[in-house]
Amino acid sequence: MSRPRKRAPLPRPFVTANFAITADGRISTRNLTPASFSSPRDKRRLLEIRAACDAILVGARTLAADTMTLGVPAELRKKNRRTGPPLRVVLSNSGRIDPALRIFQKPGAPIVIFSTRRMPASTRAWLSEKADLFLHETAAVNLPLALATLRADYGIKRLVCEGGGTLLRSFAAGDLLDELHLTLCPRIFGGRAAPTLTGLPGSFLPASVALRLVEMLPIGDECFTRWRVIRRDAPPTSRARRHQPPVAAAATARGPARDTRAPHASRKPAPR
Repeated sequence: MSRPRKRAPLPRPFVTANFAITADGRISTRNLTPASFSSPRDKRRLLEIRAACDAILVGARTLAADTMTLGVPAELRKKNRRTGPPLRVVLSNSGRIDPALRIFQKPGAPIVIFSTRRMPASTRAWLSEKADLFLHETAAVNLPLALATLRADYGIKRLVCEGGGTLLRSFAAGDLLDELHLTLCPRIFGGRAAPTLTGLPGSFLPASVALRLVEMLPIGDECFTRWRVIRRDAPPTSRARRHQPPVAAAATARGPARDTRAPHASRKPAPR
């Protein structure tokens, strides 16, 4: 008896993630205060990674906690031969997004928001004037679908996720993560309520995610690292390199996605 064939996954962007992390594995304090424990050099590296991507993705809670605008300086865009700034992408399962957030006040790249039907009607009304809005039928945002939408409708080939930890956990659990930038910072926070790289300490991932160190660059008391996710069908590669530029060229990856876009989702023409 033949086994049913698996449905071929839809194309999605290459997904990298970027986090600063303390020596005890925390990405923020228990109060989720803005990430200010890393150096100016790490802040510059964050912008360099953004400039090498087609889109910047962040969870709504992290967006609010870090008062982010998701911008990139023009000189870095030119250095990476980019004609425009990366698309700004926000995810929110609850759909409760504050209209006073800085991202909506500061001009910049187009904004795309993925949420669910849990989003209040009043929020939908004002957001539709500020961003392209996609509402999924599921209780949580369908990540494979969201990535497939970004690839198909907006031409996004490379995307950086900047948190938070719960969102990164979802990417890792869904086998949707391809690369991880980590800056190890000389601080110790402690505390059970301070989030880790995958959110608050809790249950294990469905399966552990194997990583390969491909870059390590100590500068001062910090260490900048870059890791690639190892998949079972990946061929063997060489060992890690030191003193390489912090941003890698885009690569092609695979990941599951299914097109179940909410029929009422409003969209503007895809930016180019």
